[in-house]
Amino acid sequence: MSYSRPNASPATLSRNRVSAAPQSGICATCLDGCPGPCEVGRSALRGREILYPQPYSKITAGAEKDYPVDFSHFNIQGTCVGAFGVPADSDRATFPAVDISTTVGAKEKIKMKVPYFTGALGSTDIARIHWEPMAIAAAIAGTLVVVGENVCGMDPQAEFKNGRVVKSPEMERRVRTFQKWYDGYGGIVVQHNVEDGRLGVPEYVVEKLGVEIIEPKWGQGAKDIGGEVKLPTLQRALELKSRGYIVLPDPEDPVIQEAFQQGDFKEFERHSRLGMVDEDDFHKEIKHLRKMGVKHISLKTGAYRPVDLARAVKYASDAKIDLLTVDGAGGGTGMSPWRMMNEWGIPTVYLESLLYQYLKQLEKQKAYIPCCAMAGGLSLEDHIFKAFALGAPYIKAICLGRASMTAAMVGGTVGEMIKKGKVPPEIGKFGTDVEHIFVLASQLKAKYGKEFEKIPTGAIGMITYFDRLNAGLQQLMAGARKFALKYISREDLCSLTREASDVSGISYVMDVDKREAAKILGQSVGGGNGRAHQKKKVPIFKEKEIVLA
Repeated sequence: MSYSRPNASPATLSRNRVSAAPQSGICATCLDGCPGPCEVGRSALRGREILYPQPYSKITAGAEKDYPVDFSHFNIQGTCVGAFGVPADSDRATFPAVDISTTVGAKEKIKMKVPYFTGALGSTDIARIHWEPMAIAAAIAGTLVVVGENVCGMDPQAEFKNGRVVKSPEMERRVRTFQKWYDGYGGIVVQHNVEDGRLGVPEYVVEKLGVEIIEPKWGQGAKDIGGEVKLPTLQRALELKSRGYIVLPDPEDPVIQEAFQQGDFKEFERHSRLGMVDEDDFHKEIKHLRKMGVKHISLKTGAYRPVDLARAVKYASDAKIDLLTVDGAGGGTGMSPWRMMNEWGIPTVYLESLLYQYLKQLEKQKAYIPCCAMAGGLSLEDHIFKAFALGAPYIKAICLGRASMTAAMVGGTVGEMIKKGKVPPEIGKFGTDVEHIFVLASQLKAKYGKEFEKIPTGAIGMITYFDRLNAGLQQLMAGARKFALKYISREDLCSLTREASDVSGISYVMDVDKREAAKILGQSVGGGNGRAHQKKKVPIFKEKEIVLA
């Protein structure tokens, strides 16, 4: 079977005329005279525009590839015996009693009311538009929100002196929005890439805006290159090139300028440079950040080959950073080249299984183990439980990128429908105003009083989505009798296929509890058969020895 379908996808607004050849994705019979609705055909007309999901910056997109092993290949183990974290008492071991709060950090901990936080919201239009509701929701929920790369560099109103940013109204808006609603839990994280570092973004946000958490960025799960956006005007393209960005096609070329003015193409592309990781340079950067007063340091890495994950783990350990976020292939928020999003990188389950092995090896060496977060196509409570369990005990939080934004976008859309009095019947059955449609609205109004009017419906949507995750995660944890996140273990999962077991080291479902079950049955029924079964050797997964030099 093919794990992905090339040449036709709603992400690129492309389709086949007839059924496709499985490998190429080209129609089984490609007809001379067809106007080419497929990806190859559209590329013949629009070229590199078709690299990206359409309409660009108006949508989010996730890979369509059906990986051989994903989180659905594991089930969560439940039990009817005992409880971890509370007394084994039916009146006390109830699912609302499950504690889903978490902390991340080295010396000084960052307390979080919920164990999930937003993915990076960078310089794209969709991130800029939805920043306010997502930042407010994160602050109210008591978690982290991440400002992505290139925000200062892309700010039309930003001011620079000697090539360094001295003022960025857009960055200031983002930071102040979160700080206004912040109540001591979570925090605002600012990423920086190559261009951000050259422009002095970390220094600016720490010294001028009071940001305490900085995140060097090595990469992400959705793509193997730097960030990119589309630029709708020649003036904007020239401005971004003057700030040091790669802009394609070259806006300074007179031929390109004429073609753009004639309408031959509608947008320029702005690209970020590839980072070049070096161990010595990494440690110098961490020392520099600490020297200038950064309180907490996170590292974001992507779905690179295993040796790069080993580097991230080892460097993070040696530098004793506060958080390492590992992002698997398949996730993303829609700004990545479409085929790249589907066909590059290590998928989340595989990447987390490697992460567990590497951290386990460091633990055997009695090295410092950084708090870790997992990202990459996660959206609901079962994903969250499984991601905690697969990497237990090292995973302390989950990064939700596209899912958080989806909740905020839906909340905002429905809010606009309410304002216009055009609530569709499938939503109107709940009511026609904010307090009836959004199930948490009345609670938020009671808590914030007049300030409730300042909470965008996008924020209410994301908060309400998080509340669903809270309840769903509590229920799954209660079923496993784990009443705090620290008690979740790899034994709380079983693999449904042998391949999933081989990849992860999680026991195949038919091998789980063999010894314990044999012991119970042997004691219960006695006789030779029970004792013989009890003595039967059961294969036990052994971690591969991986040396991180």
